[in-house]
Amino acid sequence: MNIELVEALCGFQKTIHTLDDRDLLVTVIPGEVTKHGDVKCILGEGMPQYKNPFEKGRLIIQFLVNFPSTISADVLTRLEECLPSRPEQMIPDFAEECTLVDMDPEAEARRREYRNACEEDEPGHGPNRVQCATN
Repeated sequence: MNIELVEALCGFQKTIHTLDDRDLLVTVIPGEVTKHGDVKCILGEGMPQYKNPFEKGRLIIQFLVNFPSTISADVLTRLEECLPSRPEQMIPDFAEECTLVDMDPEAEARRREYRNACEEDEPGHGPNRVQCATN
């Protein structure tokens, strides 16, 4: 279930439309924080059990929190006033500053697979082959 950051932090009510044409109201009370990837369930509202169609299992819900891509400076200031303060970091005198860049894990995996496939095609990189001795 997709939820917005404000819902994750402040609680929410959402409905789930079931396969048997009912609407279930899901409530997370204010003060209960829902984290990205949290999994909860509703007992007795899942799929019917095998060989016992009148007993229903659990309806499992995974929460996916939608984070904003950017935050304006004035909102950032107000957030910092509301949220717990950042932990203080001890930075060594000779620490080297670096830059984080975006990375697509799927594209990286494809690139790695392609590189491995190319290396296997090169001589000396494939499996060792035994040749018959001739006299």
